[in-house]
Amino acid sequence: MPDRWNRVSASPTNPGSGHGVEALTAEDLFRPAARAAVPLDEKLRQVYYWIVNRAVISPYYDMEFSHGEPLSIGLGDAGADVSLPTQASFSSNVLVPLLTFAVGGRCLLIGGPGRGKTTVAVLMGVLAGTSSADVRRAVQQGQPQLTVSDLVGIPLPRDLVGAERLTDIRIAWRDWLGLPVKIIDEYNRIPTKTQSALLTMVAEGYVESHDQMRRTAPDGGVESWFFTANDDAGGGTFPVIQALRDRMDVTVQAAGFNSRFFAELITRVEAGEKPEEHVPSELSFDPAQQHEMRARIRAVPIPDAVRERLRFFLSHFEFVQHGGRRFEYRTKDVVTTAGGRVGEVIEANSGADLEVDLGAQTRNGLSVRALQTLIMYAKAMAWFRGVDAVELDDVAAVLPFVLRGKLLPNATHPRFDVGAERELSTDTVSWLADLFAQSCRQYDALGRDADDEVAVLLAEFDRGLDGLPALEASRRITAVEAQLRRIATVGKLYGRDFDDVIALKYLHQRYTAYVRWQEMRG
Repeated sequence: MPDRWNRVSASPTNPGSGHGVEALTAEDLFRPAARAAVPLDEKLRQVYYWIVNRAVISPYYDMEFSHGEPLSIGLGDAGADVSLPTQASFSSNVLVPLLTFAVGGRCLLIGGPGRGKTTVAVLMGVLAGTSSADVRRAVQQGQPQLTVSDLVGIPLPRDLVGAERLTDIRIAWRDWLGLPVKIIDEYNRIPTKTQSALLTMVAEGYVESHDQMRRTAPDGGVESWFFTANDDAGGGTFPVIQALRDRMDVTVQAAGFNSRFFAELITRVEAGEKPEEHVPSELSFDPAQQHEMRARIRAVPIPDAVRERLRFFLSHFEFVQHGGRRFEYRTKDVVTTAGGRVGEVIEANSGADLEVDLGAQTRNGLSVRALQTLIMYAKAMAWFRGVDAVELDDVAAVLPFVLRGKLLPNATHPRFDVGAERELSTDTVSWLADLFAQSCRQYDALGRDADDEVAVLLAEFDRGLDGLPALEASRRITAVEAQLRRIATVGKLYGRDFDDVIALKYLHQRYTAYVRWQEMRG
């Protein structure tokens, strides 16, 4: 194996991550030296740097981290600029799939042919301990004739002839179903019926044929899925069913080749080398390590300051004025499921400040599944960087990749048809990143850290009702009603107000039910 493939970044790759030298005792001086185990987060960072420095030619650092504002340099006369971050930053087309491997998620890699999408996915399979040949053999190639049997396996012919019941028929399951990393190439070329079978595997973790069921998750390990497509705009031989598209946890764009690294490409062609065949053995993860890695990621805390800004961001998007008569039904989902056009309903809300109303930029809200995914990937980002708790920058880094394809732009919004902003109609990642930045600025401008009366009322309720005097409950009912009247004086309502009103009505109901219960008890 050429030595250049064996070069793994020296530990620690992140000196500030807290992995120092442990204190020694007198006994330690006489104990035989043992090879120190590399912490799992440090090992994942070594994997990342090996991939970007050795395996995948990717000089793109679009997941940026900085202390303060990064240096920005304007380029050309069309408003382009390049920012120079002050902290370690990362290539999304490598790190996002790697975080998917760590959490056991589902990643969609999009981009034109020959941009390394499948190579990145195959590398993830090799990291799970499968040989590169077996990973390549197990890649499911999307094509118009792909049947459910082609995908999962066939019933044994002898059983089909002799069986009296379906349960007597044995299935020759495909071997790829048991691998920890599963790769579906060009999934938008798969027929709709086969996509439905694939959906069951992705969403529920099992496959069924002739009344026989097989679990797809490996025993004791973590299962991750990687899909590729040449576009994310509905192209392909078959349209991707919405339920399957919605199961993609993250979507990441494959990067183009940078001509300044052409010499490395020539070297690989001359040597006939493929990076997945040269992954250092010390970089692979066994099932126990994968399970422990995911558990540690889940344990990363999210501080209140980050939770509140994230909660505020989520509040913008579900509400749409004139979406329904009953207040609870004034949502984009109600309009969509009734066959209406959300953009037209938004335009009917005359007088609303479209710069303030961030929800007007989208034609849908966010599902609970998307929110859970965002939480998990923000934790993974923080864990990968070696910080003790999720920071706002971690959320900002992963949010565009989690919400791409889930939070859809409202093409009729004037922002997508004005000057340089028109670029955001095709650059979804930048639009979503800017949407989150706008929300954080609004949060600060409203002083929500110091003035959030609804949060105070909810915290008061969360302390419980046991032993609460009826008089105190009545006082809280009055406070809830006063807060509702305060919101009513605003005039134009926005998504943040909608969530507050619904929460206040919830509190009002709980307290009035409690008072009524107290009265019935005498």
